Amino acid sequence: MEYMLLIIAIIVIIMLVKMNMDLMHNKKSQSVRYGKMTENFMPFLENYPYDYHNFRFLGNPIDGIQFNDNNIVFVEFKTGNSKLSEKQKKIKELVENKRIRFDEFRI
Repeated sequence: MEYMLLIIAIIVIIMLVKMNMDLMHNKKSQSVRYGKMTENFMPFLENYPYDYHNFRFLGNPIDGIQFNDNNIVFVEFKTGNSKLSEKQKKIKELVENKRIRFDEFRI
């Protein structure tokens, strides 16, 4: 009888842990979906500092590129407490260190 109660208790604990993990995953997943949806509208917001007509979406690994008359800007939109991914940090570092070039390929 004691073993049966112990087994039931272990099963209940496992189920509770799984439910908690599923809830945390769903919350994170919802945040990611919200962020992806929101970034599509960011260039059209009033406080976007550039002309949205000259913005081109990439989506990954950065959200897009802003083509201005005197410069080109790599743009990443973030919402809430989201942070740059490691790949985005590397891209930012390459840009800051002027490790960019223009290649033309002809076919």
